Amino acid sequence: AGGGPTGAAWLATVPRRIDDALQRWGLVVDGAPRTGWTAVVVPVVRDGEPLALKVTWPHPEGEHEALALRTWGGSGAVRLVAALPSDGALLLERLDADVDLSDVWVDEACEVVGGLLARLHVVAPPQVPRLPEYLAPHLERMAARPAVPRRVVSRTQGLARELLSGGVPEALLHTDLHDENVLWGPLGWTAIDPKPVAGHPGFDLFPLLHNRVDELGTGAAFRWSVRHRVALAAEAAGIDLDEAFAWTLLRAGVEVSWVSAT
Repeated sequence: AGGGPTGAAWLATVPRRIDDALQRWGLVVDGAPRTGWTAVVVPVVRDGEPLALKVTWPHPEGEHEALALRTWGGSGAVRLVAALPSDGALLLERLDADVDLSDVWVDEACEVVGGLLARLHVVAPPQVPRLPEYLAPHLERMAARPAVPRRVVSRTQGLARELLSGGVPEALLHTDLHDENVLWGPLGWTAIDPKPVAGHPGFDLFPLLHNRVDELGTGAAFRWSVRHRVALAAEAAGIDLDEAFAWTLLRAGVEVSWVSAT
């Protein structure tokens, strides 16, 4: 549980955190809770308005979720109603948790994600980690991991030197916007669960390659599908295609290193 309590230790505190939030914000439970990788979400109602109470396991990537949602103000991302960061509690507008992009034609899904990214890439608040500092320890450690192929280390570190030198844009990045993190809401398709970092918009495209992998094909079809997904999202987001490919390749190398560490 790098950087946070164990799952068991945190889970033991969740009922108390939920009860505290219900009382603090005058909420009534309105359905069965749902769980994700790092959170419990409870449907609630306040004064007749359907909302969602999210209680999150305290992991470093989610530290600035409330700040990012407040910055976006409901434009492209789920609307934040209230937050108690010390308890990891967020009160959010309620979206349809049963309707995400997983069942949408993959080309259309990529265009939707790109369109959302175009709205989300505003100037990042100063509290959000900057991409060079965020990546530095991962780039340093990957060379010491025997499971990471040397060609991946060399290519990734070379890309990092090239892309991170001379200053990096400081757009507010979601960093985890894939098909299952886009739900249907009152204003249409809406992003959820950001893990905010400030950096180049091209760094935000890689998550589209994590989902629906079976649809990517194999061999030459796989290479075409990867480039096609990135290109569709980049065009919709207004990101230069060469920069989109370069940043996606850099992040792919970092992801290889992360996986090799587990």
